[in-house]
Parts: sequence; structure tokens; C-alpha cells
Amino acid sequence: MLVRYFSKKRSVNVRRINPKVPREEAKSISESIYDLIKQHGPISVSNTWNLIKESSINGLNSKTHMKILLKWMRGRKLLKLYCTQHGTTKRFLHSTLPEESRPDSAPQDSSPSADAPKSSKKDKTRREYKKLLEPDAN
Repeated sequence: MLVRYFSKKRSVNVRRINPKVPREEAKSISESIYDLIKQHGPISVSNTWNLIKESSINGLNSKTHMKILLKWMRGRKLLKLYCTQHGTTKRFLHSTLPEESRPDSAPQDSSPSADAPKSSKKDKTRREYKKLLEPDAN
């Protein structure tokens, strides 16, 4: 068990990816890539590169540089990478994360709703354990 733990590689920290360009330029490039992906829906890396070449986004040097920026955008929670598998074929697609409404714009209800997510088994055992530790008020 211990050997298996040490034989695994550590996952890459995508927040620390260097976009290879100044921060302001990386932000402008990422905004244009984000708009392309949002406009064309879930899209593969190669199709993204073709669209970027057609739209002539300035600042991207190569497809490898675009991949680094896509990884940087995933680390910033702008994009989501997911895999679709059909038989033995896998396709990796980038899509934008759904835009959620801000909590201060929506009214807050104090009553629990039917759409509220159910608590997990772990939460339930924690509550039971806290009840056991609390002194009785009798």
C-alpha cells in the first residue's frame, strides 16, 4: 500500500501555470478564447485552434501556447474540460462553466425548499455524533 502511494505522480497545480505572456495580455487572449468557446459550444482543442487561426487572435504563438493558456483558464475556473467516450474513442472537449446568478441579486428564503440538496451520509453521522457529545439540557 505504501509503495503504491509513493509511485503515483503528484497532480499539476493548474493555478500556478505560467501563461508565457504578461498578465494583461493573457487576460485579453483568454477573454477572446472564452468568447469563441462560448459561441461555438463544447469544442475540441484542434477545432479551437482552427477557430483561433480564422479569427486571428493576436498574442498566440502556437498551438502549444494555446494549450498552455487553456490550462491556465481551467485553473482560473473559466473553462471545464470533460471527456466523452464512444466505444474505444475518447473526445476531450472544452466548455464554459455555467454562469450562476449572484447570491446578493437573488432573494434569500429562510425556509427549506424542496429543491435543496439532501445531506450526505457523512453529514448525518456528524450530526448524530454531535448530539451524543452535547450534554442533556434536562
